[in-house]
Amino acid sequence: MNRDSIGVGLGDGLPGGPRPGRPARSPAGNPAYVLTEDTPVYVISVAAELSGLHPQTLRQYDRLGLVCPDRTAGRGRRYSARDIQQLREVQRLSQDEGINLAGIKRIIELENQVAALQSRITELADSLEGAASALQQREAAVHASYRRDLVPYQQVTQSSALVVWRPKR
Repeated sequence: MNRDSIGVGLGDGLPGGPRPGRPARSPAGNPAYVLTEDTPVYVISVAAELSGLHPQTLRQYDRLGLVCPDRTAGRGRRYSARDIQQLREVQRLSQDEGINLAGIKRIIELENQVAALQSRITELADSLEGAASALQQREAAVHASYRRDLVPYQQVTQSSALVVWRPKR
């Protein structure tokens, strides 16, 4: 099996969701599960083969918190396509870059933090855009409610004119 073919067809183009396969409704109304790259489907032996690592290495990475697969009711590990990609990245950092496991764990934590912050920035930008749109709508409503017989006041800057005021009787 080609190691790079992991996840082909497994939720390609589908929006992400919670880690377990999220229930969806098929057109017939029967519950079906949508497979995403976060859906845990691979047992440890298959995940080991796909990632090119020994199953004991996967268990060690799980104990260290580098890659944390989902668990079945019987406590068996189930790996998702994203977990397989992360296992490959851990192996690359360790073997090619010479980074120790503690450093790799910190890198993964920082990458997760960056992703969370980018998500928050997007959320705040969308919220700001919505607030600006609402403000423009309210401003347009206020302008639409102006009386049309009012004349805007224009202040004369430097005038030498003399104005005499005479009250009406």
